[in-house]
Amino acid sequence: MKAKSLFLSIVILLTYSFNTMAQTKLTAGDILNEAMKEAKATHKKVFIKFSASWCGWCHKMDDSMKDPSIKAYFDNNFVMRQLIVMENKDKKDLETPGAEDMIKKYNSEGFGIPLWFIFDENGKLLADSHIRPEGTGFETKGTSIIGCPASEPEVALFIDILKSTTKLKEAELKKIYGVFRKNDPQYKG
Repeated sequence: MKAKSLFLSIVILLTYSFNTMAQTKLTAGDILNEAMKEAKATHKKVFIKFSASWCGWCHKMDDSMKDPSIKAYFDNNFVMRQLIVMENKDKKDLETPGAEDMIKKYNSEGFGIPLWFIFDENGKLLADSHIRPEGTGFETKGTSIIGCPASEPEVALFIDILKSTTKLKEAELKKIYGVFRKNDPQYKG
């Protein structure tokens, strides 16, 4: 009888703990607001990346940005945050609440991942991973996205975006270019 009572108590405690954790999970808006506060305090931009555990290109982008030869360039210029979306059924609990709504807000639904946005410290969208026709802006949805830059045109566009949103020097941008080009299976280096 005591074992049954103990088991029931444990089940109730675990159920309460899981419900409490689910209720306290930060939303995409909370994460963006926290990142903007940090960006203001550190004079950086905010880099938001949408990912999923199953996404190989998301992992390639993470690995590239964390490459020891260029990691400091991203750390010194951005407050980096990752939002989880599009998870498989058995991992839906990993998703960031409100992340899909953020994707819709910035006219990015229908694309794959990784998808990313760069904001200033006040929340103004400065850049995203859309590939748009020349001469168009955020009002025009891209025809596709860069995702994890790999091909020469993707990496060149990514470098242009970094030039316009950071104070990275040409030598630093060249290193970033080299690291990301290695993601292209056809790249011969």
